[in-house]
Amino acid sequence: VSFVIAKITAICPIGLLKRVSDLLRWQYKDPSFYLPWKLNTLPIFSDSSALYHTLEKPAPLSPKEESDLQLAHQRLLELCQKCVQDNVALTIDAEDTSIQPAIDYFTYSSAIMYNQDGNPIVFGTIQAYLKDAKERLFVTTKTAQSLGIPMGFKLVRGAYMSSESKLASLLGYDSPIHNSIQETHACYNDCASFMLERIADGYGAVVLATHNVESGQLAASKACDLGIQKGNQKLEFAQLYGMSEALSFGLRNAGFQVSKYLPYGPVDMVMPYLLRRAEENRGLLSTSKLDSVLMGKELKRRLKKLQLAKSEMASPSSMKIEIGTH
Repeated sequence: VSFVIAKITAICPIGLLKRVSDLLRWQYKDPSFYLPWKLNTLPIFSDSSALYHTLEKPAPLSPKEESDLQLAHQRLLELCQKCVQDNVALTIDAEDTSIQPAIDYFTYSSAIMYNQDGNPIVFGTIQAYLKDAKERLFVTTKTAQSLGIPMGFKLVRGAYMSSESKLASLLGYDSPIHNSIQETHACYNDCASFMLERIADGYGAVVLATHNVESGQLAASKACDLGIQKGNQKLEFAQLYGMSEALSFGLRNAGFQVSKYLPYGPVDMVMPYLLRRAEENRGLLSTSKLDSVLMGKELKRRLKKLQLAKSEMASPSSMKIEIGTH
């Protein structure tokens, strides 16, 4: 196992995550807004971040909410401690923008505690389909680097296109999502390039979670150009188990670290997750077709080899009879 994935929504109530996100947004708008429960963290927003979710000053957390927040944070710290003991990275999954600020707060406050000695244990997740993704990645990474905190990130495209655009439209704001898939691809590749440059300089780590063949090829080529050694543990590619097998095997055969991500759980919970991944990777159908073609070729090759072996065994000329004397 190269890394473990955790969802903050599994250890903290969604309602509380929304409340914390509202409070963090308001503090970003008004730095004098005091949050007594807030721990040290890294930048969560950038100048281009969407703040329309919080239009009015939110009420402070109640004592019960503060207690629940502390309990959720303690659960995360226990996960972090276990990962430190086993030297396994812990990647915090991203969600929609209504609760992502709170998730980033959990992630970064934990990273400050556990990412030490050049070894990032806690990884955040950047969703490249968001217009502010690149700026947030740059600001957060540079701040962490200036503080001597090795920060790791998983880069994904994003999976809440419909709900994000619908909410923004209802509130009368532009969608936080890039206007085209091409812009999302460009943002993803720029973020990947930025993190690869950091790794080449001896800082940070990245998991490039993508089913996009072009992004995989660009990142692999960039890594080689920067002199990043193949097998470097700070660079890893990842795809869902059973998807984009051609990309996974191609990268692994080229010498890069590759992981297959295996989600599990009740069917009614896993299927929506997989459908979001399909929406996130709109080129997935084309890569699935490529996988099918390549698997078909491999199957024919193996059958042909099997038939050839059988014919050689059945051929009289291939039989050797030894007569010994006693």
